[in-house]
This record gives sequence, structure tokens and C-alpha cells, in this order.
Amino acid sequence: WNLVFMQYEQLPGGERVPLPKPSIDTGMGLERIASVLQGKNSVFDTDLFQTLIAASADATSTDPNGEMAASHRVIADHLRSSSFLIADGVTPSNEGRGYVLRRIMRRAMRHAHLLGAADPLMHRLVPTLVSEMGEAFPELKRAQAFVEDTLKQEEIRFRTTLGRGMGLLEDASRDLGEGGVLSGQTAFTLYDTYGFPLDLTQDEARRRGFTVDTDAFDAAMNEQKARSREHWTGSGQTASTGEWLALRDRLGPTVFTGYDAVEGSGEVLAIVRDGASVDDLSAGQTAEVLFDQTPFYGEGGGQAGDKGEIEWTDASGQQGSATVLDVQKHAGDLFAHRIEVTTGTLGIGARAQLRSSAQARLTTRANHSAAHLLHKALANVLGGHVAQKGQMVDAERLRFDFSHNAPVTEDELARMEDEVNAVIRQNLPAETKMMGPQEAIAAGAVALFGEKYGDEVRVLTLGRDLAEADKPYSVELCGGTHVARTGDIALFKIVSESGIAAGVRRIEALTGEAARQFLLAQAGVAKSLAQSFKVQVADVPARVEALTADRRALEKQVAELKKQLALGGGGSANAAPEEINGVKLIARVLDGVDGKGLRGVAEDFRKQVGSGVVALIGVTEGKAAITVAVTSDMAGKVNAADLARVAVIAMGGQGAGGKPDFAQGGAPDGSKAEDGLAAVRAALAD
Repeated sequence: WNLVFMQYEQLPGGERVPLPKPSIDTGMGLERIASVLQGKNSVFDTDLFQTLIAASADATSTDPNGEMAASHRVIADHLRSSSFLIADGVTPSNEGRGYVLRRIMRRAMRHAHLLGAADPLMHRLVPTLVSEMGEAFPELKRAQAFVEDTLKQEEIRFRTTLGRGMGLLEDASRDLGEGGVLSGQTAFTLYDTYGFPLDLTQDEARRRGFTVDTDAFDAAMNEQKARSREHWTGSGQTASTGEWLALRDRLGPTVFTGYDAVEGSGEVLAIVRDGASVDDLSAGQTAEVLFDQTPFYGEGGGQAGDKGEIEWTDASGQQGSATVLDVQKHAGDLFAHRIEVTTGTLGIGARAQLRSSAQARLTTRANHSAAHLLHKALANVLGGHVAQKGQMVDAERLRFDFSHNAPVTEDELARMEDEVNAVIRQNLPAETKMMGPQEAIAAGAVALFGEKYGDEVRVLTLGRDLAEADKPYSVELCGGTHVARTGDIALFKIVSESGIAAGVRRIEALTGEAARQFLLAQAGVAKSLAQSFKVQVADVPARVEALTADRRALEKQVAELKKQLALGGGGSANAAPEEINGVKLIARVLDGVDGKGLRGVAEDFRKQVGSGVVALIGVTEGKAAITVAVTSDMAGKVNAADLARVAVIAMGGQGAGGKPDFAQGGAPDGSKAEDGLAAVRAALAD
């Protein structure tokens, strides 16, 4: 066993205090118990893994116990961890837990590549995992479709970058022998540009018999972080987490009175300016102020902090006022009011009148409640895999981020709008109840993955289910402010839907008067277009479609004319191919032709050259696009992707992609087009 004896709490000064209940963590988890009970020497030989390993071996037609056995084990283990993370609402990204997931996924996907899997593999193994573990973990069944799609899309993306990254690794390690060291800068480029985690590069290095200069990698990483800090402009020094915790211990929590009121009074308990506690604050100064109680909401749960104003009269009878710029929560339940004093002097012990903006609170409540309704509508329309990935609601609008691997269609958006507005029209009272977190979740309340909840939580219920009236529509744990009745939201309108990260979408929406004004503006645009086209408003879409078709036809004609000009415009365009190292080459710079246009020209030139290589660089708006085409008889001797890559690098770009017989890429500096062609010639001559 892996015994860990837990006996003391070590304090910051080094003192050790005995724990009230000393204990021993045996480390004897499910997999080790299974190994003992099944008489196996390795967890990978137990039934927990063998079915997954067999599925991996079958899908790749390889021996599960041969020299690639380790790859099957990595795939089985990482498939499980990835699937559970995705089912819990984590999606691959470049930071936080999303980056941990991406590292796990990509390591498994690299081993799938080593096994010779020609197509994405991981998602094809999910049904086997669900069959094995779905009964004990029903969340896997519920999220199966989303897990499969997330794994598939990530593997498709990784395979695209894998080829480019492996090309760089091949070039950088070509001269490294057994025991050689790959430069840390190369490892960092693989990480920064191609998404190769360091451990994946180290895996590949070990397989080839060399190591990675991790010190240089760390130096490059720290240099990048330093550059990022240089470009960040802070908003002034503030107290540290430890200092806020100390204030919380000394002063206790702030009492929030804003669920029922937007005005109230509070005594100044502390003033923090430039990271340090001060006794008072004069006109023109800005600081964070703690009151014993407040009607101002502190930013949290995706709801923005309140703004407003405060007024007071000091001991000498002098009046003062300040503007509340923002309110943030620290140490869990300290409400720090960032204020700017406009008149007078505010000191500790003063009692002030606190007034949050009533109108802003009204619209913020509507937007926050609408966000809850949208969350439920998303799950109803798109599926149970939808998980909230973030939100921000304020007095202007609501923004809701959620996990989903495809753009939301217009029909789906319309169904969500209809559903939310139907619940709004119910005009039922919002119900709030204080419960224990587990009790609330057992009752059906939605809890957010990664959120920390106290011993008691606020449960908000909005509306009744549209299909089963005896069931509530939305039940969530939330400490924010909300409408008294669903009808207070008045109107809900989605204004945009977009992708913000791999597997994460964002919806922005308006409520109430803002939604009405948006619809009026949209109607005004339609009316203006109708007047310009001299048609009825209902006929505007057909008129726009006709104009779009006309434009496409003209663009096609222009592209064809550019192509003909490139092929038969006289001068160098009709010159005979040059010959380099026994290979015929047609190399041209074509002004005004983009990457899409180059494809057709390259195909025609490839027919013209008969046997050889075509390298074309189009220059548009100062940027360069390159297309390299190789005739079929030369494909085994010359690689189009390699030639495109050297040309792009010569023009200041980072790489190109494609197949051995056809590749394309782009670079930021079109003035270096001739340098790109020169690099192609040099590569052929090498």
C-alpha cells in the first residue's frame, strides 16, 4: 500500500498542531483492490482495463500484448479520464483544467497515431467505455454523444497540427544521435505554435533516444510570460488574498441586504487604499471600503457588481459623498466597495447611506433570471450534455457560455427564444429556499462544476415545465439577485451566437426594454432596405438573395479572368519552365490572386509542365499565399508540403500544410514573394 500518515497541521511559522482526528490514507483504491481480488500483478490486467485495451487493439488491428502494449494502456487509461472530465463539463482549452484535459487527450491521441490509426480513434472507443462503466456512472451515458464529439473534434484538430509539428521535430532532430539533446526553444515552439505539451515532446524524444533541454524550455516559457506582463496594464495595487482573509477574521462577514432593497445604511469598518489599510479617505481619492452591511451586490456567480452612490455626515457635521464604481467579493463574503470620494472625508466608524442604482438593479435582475431560463432551454433544445462554462449579467445584457461542439442553428435559437418567452409569460413568482448543497442537488437543482458551495445554499426556482405543469422549469443554486415574477423579465431576445473556444459557444441576449429597442432597430433596418430596393419589407430577403447571387457570378468571372491573365498574359507567364537538379519548375509571383484563385492556376500549370513542380505565390493586400503542386510521377521524389513550408518561412510565416502532391500556406509579408520562390529553388537544388 502507499501509506500516508496524516497527523499534524503545519502552520506558516513552522509550528505543528495535532489534528483532531489523525488518520491513515492507505492509497488502496478501487483499481488496486481489483488487482488483489483478481490475482493480477498490474491494474492493466484487470477487467477494468482489459475490455478497453481489447477495443483499442481491435480498432487498430495490433497486438494488445506486443511491443506496443504501452500505447494501448495509455489509450485505455486516458480515454477514461478524458471522458469523465468531459462528462463533468470540462472542455479542452489552453488554460486551467481545460489544458489538463487537452494534455491527457493529446498524449492518448499521439499513441493512437503510433499504433497506425489512420482515422480518429478515441471517440470510437467511447461506446465500450459507456458499456463498461455507464451503469455505475450514469453521467457517462447522459453525455455520451457530447464526449464522442469532443474527442473526435479534438483529435481532428490535433492530427492537423501533429503533421506540422512532427515535421519541425524531424528537422530539428535530424542530426541528433543517441543521447542527444533537443533544444528547449524547439520544444517551446512545438508547445506554443503546434499545441504539443512538453511531456508529449519528451515522450517522442525518449522513443527516439534523445532528451529535451527542459531548462531552456522553462526559460522560453518565462520569457513569454514576462512579455505578457509587460503588455498588461493594471488598475492599481490592491490587498492580497491573505490580507482580505485577515480582515474577514477580524471584522466578520458583510451582511448583504440587497435581496429585498437597493438602499440601506452601513458603518465603515475598513478602508483599503493601494493595498494598505488607512483611517480615512479625502475628496478625489479612490479606495475599497468595507461596511458592516450593504445593499450593493458584490460581483459573483456571473453577476456584475452594483454601482451607485453613498452619502454621510461626519462627527463634525460635515457632509460627504462618493460614487461606487464597483463591488467585489473577497475572502468569500467580504463586500469591497470601490469608491471615489467626490466631497468631504470618509473615515472609519462613519455611518453612510448606501444607494445602489435602482434601474440598473432592475435590468440586472431580469438579465440574470433570463440567463437561468436560457440555461434550461439550451439543455432542452440541444441536449443534456450542455454545461454552463461561464456567464456575465449586468444592466446592459446577458452573456452565457456553454459546452457544445457545433454552431447553434437558427431554428434551435428560435426554439430557445420561444421556450424562454413562454415561461416569462407564465408570470409566476420566483421561489427561493435555503437548503444544504447535497439536499438541493438531490432535489434536482443544477450545480456548476468547479463552484464551491457553503453549508447552506440559495436555491432559485423559476416557472413551471412547459410539458409537465407539476414540475418546475428551472431550479439552480444561485446567490444572485432575481426578478420577483417571471413576467418582470417582459421580453427575451437572442442577439448573437458564436464560438469562443474549442467546444464552447456563447450566446448574448437582451431583455425587457433593451430587447424591444433592439427589435425596433431591426425593423427599422428592414424598412430602410425595403425603401432602397423599392419592394415590400417581406420581399427584402429575396431581393438580397438575388443581389448576392449576382455578386457571386461577377466574382467568379473576375477570378476566371485573373486565371486566364496568369496563364496567357504574355511575358514571363508564357516562359518555358526552368530546370533545377533535373526537376522542371514553373515558379511565378501573381499579383492580385489569392490562395483560392491560385489553386485553379496551379492545376493548369501542372498539366502544362507535364512532369515537375509548380510553385505560385499570390500577393493580395500586402500578404502572400503560396500553392505548390507536384505532378504524380514526381510525388515520391519531391514533397509539395516541404517546399511550401520553406517558402512560407522565407516570407516570415510559420508553416504550411497539405499533401505530398499539393500544399498551400500563407505569410504576412507579400514583399518577400521572390524570397519565397528562391527558397523553393534552393530546396530543389539541395
